Amino acid sequence: MSELSDKMTFTERLQNVLYFLMYDWICYQMWHDWDSYYNETVGKPTTFCETMGKAEIWLIRTYWDFEFPRPLLPNFVFVGGLHCRPAKPLSQELEEFVQSSGEHGIVIFSLGSLVKNLTAEKANMIAEALGEIPQKVVWSYAGEQPKTLASNTMLYKWLPQNDLLGHPKTRVFITHGGTNGIYEAIYHGVPMIGIPLFADQPDNMAHMKAKGAAVVLSFVTLNKHDLVNAINTVINDTSYKENVLKLSQIQRDQPMSPLERAVFWIEFVMRHGGAQHLRPEAHSLSWYQYHCLDVIAFLFICLVIILFVLKKCCMFCCRKCRGTRVKKNKTE
Repeated sequence: MSELSDKMTFTERLQNVLYFLMYDWICYQMWHDWDSYYNETVGKPTTFCETMGKAEIWLIRTYWDFEFPRPLLPNFVFVGGLHCRPAKPLSQELEEFVQSSGEHGIVIFSLGSLVKNLTAEKANMIAEALGEIPQKVVWSYAGEQPKTLASNTMLYKWLPQNDLLGHPKTRVFITHGGTNGIYEAIYHGVPMIGIPLFADQPDNMAHMKAKGAAVVLSFVTLNKHDLVNAINTVINDTSYKENVLKLSQIQRDQPMSPLERAVFWIEFVMRHGGAQHLRPEAHSLSWYQYHCLDVIAFLFICLVIILFVLKKCCMFCCRKCRGTRVKKNKTE
């Protein structure tokens, strides 16, 4: 959730390390508060971390078209886009509206199911901006109709989002950056404009921006000029379309679909009574063993002992040498 790519400057690497340490501490505090619920459910003392560590297979809801390359454990299975599917025909009303867009095509605008409405000021600003573009706009919005709503924009409380993204006239997807919506856009090859709101959304859109498939705007500072410019940029700059099509090809070019892969691994675990052969033993180590602190302490003690013995040997040899010289001088 650092909103950083895999190509970082020194400052970004420093930020990444500090963020990792801070996030690790925050997660520990959150998990510690949840331990009592897990104790009650399991019926014996346990922790959230211990329960999570017992998982034998992890189904990760992303894939390498979204993620940056990095080493991962063998019990991590990527199933990003398992909900994606070919588009179905639109309703007659919606299809007629889409077809009326002509060669300009349509823009889909959705901030997700959790955002039911916006402030009147923000909604009016967005509606005014959408009214300045030549495309038709399908906007998922359940709030009061903005006063500045233009004739090229249709409001719907619910959208068949996957079917609209799969329509050949769709040019841009304005999204809050939820993983499901991003994967539908990747699957259908639609470039994005991200207006992330919270949680993983800013980082999700940072991934798409780094891969050249999206422009990202700030919801807090969003204004009409920025929104219009972003739409025109994504539509007129063909690199955004080309980049998202590359991601779409990666997503589709798999030996089995993400859904089939998820089903296979779930049944694999059931057939073999688990997947202990894929689960790393690191989960069974204590914190000081995991960080090799006991090994480091042992080697440090050994080093101290060796240095101590060497020092004593050197001092003994020095005393012997001095004693020999003194004895020789007296003899002389």
